[in-house]
Amino acid sequence: FYAVFLLDAEGKITAAHFNIRPLSVREKFDRQVLGVFTSDKAPQLFTKRCKDMLDRHSNDKVAFIQLDVERFKIINERYGVEVGDELLAFINDGLSLICDDDTPFCRLTADVFMVVKKFDREEDILDFIHYIESMLTGYKGMEYRLIFGVAIAEDRTLHTRRHGDNAAIARQQIHGNALNNIGWFNGKMRSDLSRMQSIEDDMHKALLNNEFVMYLQPKHSISTGRIIGAEALARWVHPKKGIISPADFIPVFEKNGFILKLDQFIWESACKEIRRLIDDGREAVPISVNISREYIHSFDCVGYITGLVKKYDIPIKLLELEITETADNVGVEEIVTGLKKAGFTMLMDDFGSGYSSLNMLKTTPFDVLKIDREFLSEFMDSDRGRKIIEHTISMSQDIGLDIIAEGVETKEQAQFLEQCGCDAAQGFYYSKPVCVKDFEKRLLEINKT
Repeated sequence: FYAVFLLDAEGKITAAHFNIRPLSVREKFDRQVLGVFTSDKAPQLFTKRCKDMLDRHSNDKVAFIQLDVERFKIINERYGVEVGDELLAFINDGLSLICDDDTPFCRLTADVFMVVKKFDREEDILDFIHYIESMLTGYKGMEYRLIFGVAIAEDRTLHTRRHGDNAAIARQQIHGNALNNIGWFNGKMRSDLSRMQSIEDDMHKALLNNEFVMYLQPKHSISTGRIIGAEALARWVHPKKGIISPADFIPVFEKNGFILKLDQFIWESACKEIRRLIDDGREAVPISVNISREYIHSFDCVGYITGLVKKYDIPIKLLELEITETADNVGVEEIVTGLKKAGFTMLMDDFGSGYSSLNMLKTTPFDVLKIDREFLSEFMDSDRGRKIIEHTISMSQDIGLDIIAEGVETKEQAQFLEQCGCDAAQGFYYSKPVCVKDFEKRLLEINKT
């Protein structure tokens, strides 16, 4: 946060300009880890205790373990700030009972704690973490998950805060991983942090300079081959680095919240393209856009997206919305129901990617199911796997869902999906994601017949 004040000749403030900038990955680490080792008395005492312990156990293995409550902000929103504070006090008090005099611990920030533990084998660390989980989860029947970052203090010449920083990096790396809640530090994580920082340094300027562009990947009817729609995808054309892969920048944006701005840009770009096709008298097929999970918890996406449709005066059925299934489905049913009532077609993205797929199908009113590329490629390798794909398609159609297969790369896959009765597909077998101009050309050529 910073402010610029304009003063008159007498020194009185006549105007002010305020700007709020989100913390970068590096700044978040600095505030959560480095800062606490030099701030109030409790962390300073903790630092001394850590140093004394490392000196005392110079020939022993020592691990720095940082833990926090995943998505603590959501807990405050669901249960209230007072209950959130009670939970943190419960964890703090619990750690004070679990940790003895030879196991220092400290509360670093609101929901981040650090424990330093001597161990013989890595299994000892896992046992200790699992014990913490068993003692400190389930407070008042609340649903929450603890995330751990572990850094082994191998180089004793490093400052204590360096080991703490490493544990913080490991913890941050594991956030959002539904299948694992323990991150182990390694040297590559520091280079990853540097890469993430480079992306963060450029992202705001990139949005202002129109470096982000919308690409479209066609969706084809398997039976006729016609293009029946497209998925809008973001591409970053950097002036110096060239095209940056979405695999590099999307995870960073999801962690720092910039994904919200990128999503808004893609949503509006899709609406503009639909409007332009209509104005030019050309065929307009539905374009689907992704809704990141961050919107479900912190943004009125129903009102915002409905507003875009009204702003560009496009048929609501031409803008389709995709939500990825994950282990955290809090709020999804409500959002999907609200968007469906507004008239949008709702797609469950990445079905079969390892989360609670069937439960979401049971509780959430989706219109279309998109089979994940990994699900398709892995299960195609055996007769048993093919049967699973076949029955997944049949079951979904029985409950009224249309099916789109993602990541179709071979003729064999396309033919198998057609035999199973799959409605549509997208993937490199049909077309890679292309720029808007190339998509329009392809749409005209394929659908004119």
